[in-house]
Amino acid sequence: MVPRAATPAPAPRPGGIAERARAHLSAPYLDGLNAEQRRAVETLEGPVLVLAGAGTGKTRVLTTRIAHLVSTGRARPHEILAVTFTNKAAREMKERIGALIGPAGEGMPWLGTFHAVSTKILRRHAELVGLKSGFTILDTDDQIRLLKQVLQAANVDDKRWPARGLAHLIDSWKNRGLDPARVPAGEAGAYANGKGQQLYAAYQARLKTLNATDFGDLLLECLRLFRENPDVLAQYQDRFRYMLVDEYQDTNVVQYLWLRLLAQGRHNVCCVGDDDQSIYGWRGAEVDNILRFEHDFPGAAVVKLENNYRSTGHILGAASGLIARNEDRLGKTLFTEGEPGEKPRVSGVWDSEEEARQVGEEIEQLQRKGLSLDGVAILVRASFQMREFEERFITLGLPYRVIGGPRFYERLEIRDALAYLRCVAQPDDDLAFERIVNTPKRGLGDSTIGILRAFGRDRDLPIMASAAMMVETDELKPKQRQTLRALLGDFARWRARLGTIPHSELAEQILDESGYTDFWQKDRSAEAAGRLENLKELVRSMEEFPDLVSFLEHIALVMDTEGAEAGERVSIMTLHGAKGLEFETVFLPGWEEGLFPHQRSLDDNGKAGLEEERRLAYVGLTRAKRRAFVYFATNRRIHGMWQTTIPSRFLDELPEEHVAVAENAREKRSGYGPSRFDNVQTFGTSSYATPGWQRAQRQGAGATSGVARLPGVIEGELIAKSTQTAHYTVGARVMHQKFGPGAVAAVDGNKLTVDFDKAGRKMVLESFIQAA
Repeated sequence: MVPRAATPAPAPRPGGIAERARAHLSAPYLDGLNAEQRRAVETLEGPVLVLAGAGTGKTRVLTTRIAHLVSTGRARPHEILAVTFTNKAAREMKERIGALIGPAGEGMPWLGTFHAVSTKILRRHAELVGLKSGFTILDTDDQIRLLKQVLQAANVDDKRWPARGLAHLIDSWKNRGLDPARVPAGEAGAYANGKGQQLYAAYQARLKTLNATDFGDLLLECLRLFRENPDVLAQYQDRFRYMLVDEYQDTNVVQYLWLRLLAQGRHNVCCVGDDDQSIYGWRGAEVDNILRFEHDFPGAAVVKLENNYRSTGHILGAASGLIARNEDRLGKTLFTEGEPGEKPRVSGVWDSEEEARQVGEEIEQLQRKGLSLDGVAILVRASFQMREFEERFITLGLPYRVIGGPRFYERLEIRDALAYLRCVAQPDDDLAFERIVNTPKRGLGDSTIGILRAFGRDRDLPIMASAAMMVETDELKPKQRQTLRALLGDFARWRARLGTIPHSELAEQILDESGYTDFWQKDRSAEAAGRLENLKELVRSMEEFPDLVSFLEHIALVMDTEGAEAGERVSIMTLHGAKGLEFETVFLPGWEEGLFPHQRSLDDNGKAGLEEERRLAYVGLTRAKRRAFVYFATNRRIHGMWQTTIPSRFLDELPEEHVAVAENAREKRSGYGPSRFDNVQTFGTSSYATPGWQRAQRQGAGATSGVARLPGVIEGELIAKSTQTAHYTVGARVMHQKFGPGAVAAVDGNKLTVDFDKAGRKMVLESFIQAA
């Protein structure tokens, strides 16, 4: 707990109290604020927590509060610390402050990101943490190169313990404020056979020798500066009369500790955030930071901004009902003084292809009614979902843009995988071969490629043909010749399989046998899991084409259709990337258990993971201003396998009075195959059962006709079919094309649990196996 000291009286300011009071009463920047916004602006002394719900004017409150501090003479611009998470947010705040109070608000030297402010402080006191003021800040590539040197010096196998994985581990320690001496023994011992702490310490020592820091050091070293030099800390505590923090719910441990030290001076700290929008736990954000604010700062004023100026009443009602299921929250309910508007609509589809088709048709209808495509967004839980929408929009001629990342086929891992496939289909493709000859690392660097390129240029040969000749000569070193010979042998083996096995299966074998899949499986970065999902989606997409050549031709045509970015476009992005944005119409596909909430979040973090996933759903809904469309599919390809899915538990948590079920759902169900929901009894055994699912089983409504009637918005939305008769019984021997022979361990409608002789226990659809 932080001790609360008496707040020093502000220094006298020119003009006197009476003049400042008159300026306060006539301040035009206060016009238009609602009662709670004004309270957040005018509560200046002592700690203040502003709980700003989505669309409630958070940025306006922050900038107006700074303008108020300056215009009333309580602080000069250089006496105010205001920290944000992005440079864009910092620039926007400076512009708004300048627009509110003119030149007086332009000189804000301490308004910036956490890292920018920390860098400025570190450069002034660099020698106190073993640096010189002109220290270098390493980028990711330089950091990886340095870590490789550290691993090599410690005789650590960087194939088993990649430098990128160590970088991710060290970054996670720094985000938690842990220098090498503070790393828990258990965590340090889990890396490189107990060498984690030793490697971290060696890396930090090497940084000091180079007079360099990495990104994580900017806050960690500043924290150390404050801890070890009380006089420096006191200097900044005195300098900053008022502190303001944006997006407080997204702070990690080291940011929290840094802020607390500075705030112990005057206690005039105002944190603005929304515990219901804390969605970055996977990168170190701690929602507990905002939840314990009143404990850290006793007597703090808490102001809730709940009047939403973005969304309609039904959208807010649906979002508020959903987020109310979270237990770890401070609690607020958004409302609007505007119209109730259209209810968010929930639709069920057969698979992801139909999902993309329905979304495309809906967008075209809205476009014909005059809706700008710039006001439309598709928000997905995982990036692999984007591919289906991109392909559909290209077919329809609907312009789109991917926000926060490249288009699906432009992603690094997809380009690498396609390069392998191109080399198999076309051995003369030099560009493809050069891309992957050393990916993953094989010791075939630029010098080797240069020799091969020169050899081929002299003889008018492609590089792969040149390599085949040079492995039989002495121009290359023995190790390079051996590695290159093995790689060429791999390509020859894969090429021989063309036409003998399905090309999608061949692609999977290429990615596995080349070591590319293993390369990403060993990568411990936050992006690695998503890259693996994208690779599986690439393999799945190949099944729609008769052969590998046809697929590669399709990719070339797809990539050629993208023109300039001018004109209206539909935005496609992940839910994480959508925070802070707003759109007239939002489509939310893939609301199924295992995908959303994501199974990895549930497995890794349990209840905390589920609550963060629910906050992500809340963020998705509150991006919509006028319309929200939610979809779930009955079948989806997950981890390379078709699976019958069940709707997300979040659908059952949406209040019925605020959500509509698509009117054409029953019409489009005709002709669908059997579904998991054909047998009501399956709900009782589902590992994803919620009170809603359990109520459906107890009520048994429609059970006589084999129809599962679920409560809430899902009722009447699921596929209604006669109860399916399973073709296999427990113990039956079966054969799967990929997993081989096995025995049925459990039967659940058309979904079988099979103990395969070599692949272990798997869950598969009945249509993918045959009797052995």
